[in-house]
Amino acid sequence: MTARIERPLSPHMQVYRWTLTMALSIVHRATGIALYVGTLLLAWWLIAAASGPAAYSHVQAFTGSIIGRLIVFGYTWALMHHMLSGIRHFVWDLGYGFKPNEREALTWGALIGGIVLTVLIWIIAYAIGGGR
Repeated sequence: MTARIERPLSPHMQVYRWTLTMALSIVHRATGIALYVGTLLLAWWLIAAASGPAAYSHVQAFTGSIIGRLIVFGYTWALMHHMLSGIRHFVWDLGYGFKPNEREALTWGALIGGIVLTVLIWIIAYAIGGGR
C-alpha cells in the first residue's frame, strides 16, 4: 500500500486573520457591482430626461422618495469609495505603499475619504438647491 503524503491545506477564510485591507478589497468588488446597478438608475434618469416632462417626473418622484434618496446616496458612496480604492490599487500597481504603515494609511484614506467625499457632495448639492 502506498504511504499517504501529508500536503498543506490550501489557505481559506478561516486561516487568515481579517484585516481592514482585506475587508476593503472585498468592499471594492462589491461597490463595483453596485455601480452597475446604480448606472441603470442613471440611465433611466437620462432616458426620462430625453423623453419628456411626464417620464422625467416619474424618475424624480422615485429619486425624491426616502428609498430613492437612500439608493442615490449609496450610489454616491459606492462611486466615491470605488474611485478612491481604485487609486489605492493604482498606487500599489506602481510599486508603492506596501509597507504595513503605508498600506494601512492608504486603506484608511480610501475608507474615510469615500465617506467624507459623499457627505460633501450631498451638502453641496443641498446648498445649491438640488435637495428641494
